[in-house]
Amino acid sequence: MLYRKIERLIEEHLLSDTQKVLLIDGARQVGKTYIVRHVGQRLFPNYIELNMVEDSLGERLFENIRSVDDFYLRVSMLQGDKMREKGKTLIFIDEIQVYPQLLALLKFLAQEGRFTYIASGSLLGVTLAQTTSIPMGSIRKVRMYPLDFEEFLYANGMNETVIGVLREKFEKLEPADEATHRKLMDLFRKYLIVGGLPDAVNAYLETKNIQAVRAVQKEICEYYAADASKYDRENKLKIRRVYDLIPSNMENKKKRVVAQSIENKRGKSFRDYSDEFDYLTGAGIALQVRAVSNPVFPLIESSGKNLLKLYLNDVGLLTGVLYGHNIRAVLEDERSINLGSVYETVVASELTAHGYPLYYYDNRKRGEVDYLIDDYGTLSVAPIEVKSGKDYTVHSALNAFVQNEEYHIRRAFVVSNEREITVKGKIVYLPIYDIMFLRADAGDGTGTF
Repeated sequence: MLYRKIERLIEEHLLSDTQKVLLIDGARQVGKTYIVRHVGQRLFPNYIELNMVEDSLGERLFENIRSVDDFYLRVSMLQGDKMREKGKTLIFIDEIQVYPQLLALLKFLAQEGRFTYIASGSLLGVTLAQTTSIPMGSIRKVRMYPLDFEEFLYANGMNETVIGVLREKFEKLEPADEATHRKLMDLFRKYLIVGGLPDAVNAYLETKNIQAVRAVQKEICEYYAADASKYDRENKLKIRRVYDLIPSNMENKKKRVVAQSIENKRGKSFRDYSDEFDYLTGAGIALQVRAVSNPVFPLIESSGKNLLKLYLNDVGLLTGVLYGHNIRAVLEDERSINLGSVYETVVASELTAHGYPLYYYDNRKRGEVDYLIDDYGTLSVAPIEVKSGKDYTVHSALNAFVQNEEYHIRRAFVVSNEREITVKGKIVYLPIYDIMFLRADAGDGTGTF
């Protein structure tokens, strides 16, 4: 099975004495059900799985549940023989967003404490925003993402020892040897094609067939479109239009969303589409990067501009749209193909999966910098420039940004295809795959660089 880092978090939570219910959020097809089932069946002799989508299409036993007793009665109709002591019984409520009242019921189930509970769902960001009675103090919500590059390496046979050595080298700013670099770049390019959605990764591992991988990715895109029409019928066409525009926006120089192009209507602004943007990011199928013109730590206090970029949540979906079955553009690094949008997408997904909110620097006079992240170790802002070509040392906007004394920049990063790790002033040049070691959720509150 595919190694997922979230497995350890799920296991630790289920074995703890907390009264909070773990709620796994995330886009469809990122592997939520599979990983919860894997952990739950391993830890609990009496594992009960309730899928609310299946229930809504069948008997609708849980549709009108309003009390703990009613919930237990319905569960007992299905798997009453497994309802035993708390330490040995886990009830997994999957696709809980189908019946939003169950989210409110989680508090009372946890307080009653008869069994151990866990829940998961798609579109939870949307559902929670629309539900006023959610007892957030009783829920620990964690978002799950597609496989990041490190998990993809494990899926392709790399072990913890190798990853540990690479992490140590990164921390010491030492480059990998040439053979290791070539291997990592080969796997990185394959990751750009396959992405991190588990079904696509498994299709690649089992068949090595690009058509099989693209078929999976196309089906997932259709799932995302179907979800939009199901949960927001009024705005489904606009949501679909914004989503469909993401790859083409990536090919523009600025890469940001142009509000007037969504419906080809003049006078439209970002405010007119705020619900659509919130849906796409809340559902986890798009990543939002907010513009910042005055980069001050923490960045959340500085993001007030009505400019943003949207990226697909998975780089494999993007390369599927852009290149289809022709993988030479990515694997062979053809000079005629600009992979800038692809590299930016994979960096966006890596940073998001590692706990960083996404921002970019936008200044009319000084230009743009691809990403800004909070450096918790130095309580400053760290800019990141992403380069897919040979001219990785050319970055005038980043130079101006770093030299601006008002910003108090301690260090900046340029990621590219180059093997060597070099430091020039405040700028650290890293190989693109080292982005997997930038983590905001290191566990000590400082972040890891």
